Amino acid sequence: MYRARTRDIEVAVETYYLEEQSCPEDSRYVWAYHIVIENHSALTVRLTHRYWHITDQSGLVDEVEGPGVVGEQPKLRPGDTYEYSSGCPLDTPSGVMFGHYRMETDDGESFDVAIPAFSLDSPGLLRVLN
Repeated sequence: MYRARTRDIEVAVETYYLEEQSCPEDSRYVWAYHIVIENHSALTVRLTHRYWHITDQSGLVDEVEGPGVVGEQPKLRPGDTYEYSSGCPLDTPSGVMFGHYRMETDDGESFDVAIPAFSLDSPGLLRVLN
């Protein structure tokens, strides 16, 4: 599991390769990711926007941004947890994702909360480190 913490808001990510939705012969690889956002702060915050930076194995970058997550703009009071799952298709057998959530307090202050970088790797993929 990958984790990041910004201003006492913790984001944890777990990934899953979706073999049944992937077709390597057609250069289609699909992953699901499950995200848990925990508010350890004393503030109530609302997740208003998301930003993703996705890089595939060949270096192709895709940026995705928009309001909320999975059609929601969840409000997290101190101690609250919010969870959701989504997915990412790639044309290569591996990639990396990271990003941030824009949070807004009840007082109208906005700040970004980091989403940790996490890898998307197909099972059996031979990795060579330089």
